[in-house]
Amino acid sequence: MGKITAWELISADGVMETPEEWASAFHNDEIAEASASMMTDSGALLLGRITYEDLVSHWPNQPEGDPMADYINIVSKFVVSTTLEEPLEWNNSTLINGNIVEEITQLKQRSDQDFTILGSGALVRSLLSDGLLDELMILVHPLLVGSGKRLFGDGSERVDLDLVDSQIFSTGVVSLTYRPAGME
Repeated sequence: MGKITAWELISADGVMETPEEWASAFHNDEIAEASASMMTDSGALLLGRITYEDLVSHWPNQPEGDPMADYINIVSKFVVSTTLEEPLEWNNSTLINGNIVEEITQLKQRSDQDFTILGSGALVRSLLSDGLLDELMILVHPLLVGSGKRLFGDGSERVDLDLVDSQIFSTGVVSLTYRPAGME
């Protein structure tokens, strides 16, 4: 059965919106290596509509030979959306638009591969609430953005988590990996 891991870039004040404007200042070879390892361990991406639209506007146009571009352009992508229609424009992309809990449960059960969620805050919150998220990997960046969408804002329900791994990078970024409490 496939495992679903959310991989989230956030500021120290919890903002996840537009990380391309602030996260790159803390990106170095050490973080690139950890990111590449995490991505290659994943057999597919699970994306919300907004993240999908952001990624599809950038990655298909990157030159071959960029390891991230090569990976993200060929990997299977499952896109959760009630507004997009098939066929999706990015190769290896499949739309999930029916009963999302049922479809993702079936996807996990029939898959031998693991799935990584990039961004997609609403999807992460939904899957966590529905008991479908296996791990939450948060890379906390050492800055206060001040305003913007937060991964977990007001109105988010309480979920107890168990810390399963942590790492401090030389740029001050802290990686925290959690599982929902009681999940093995």
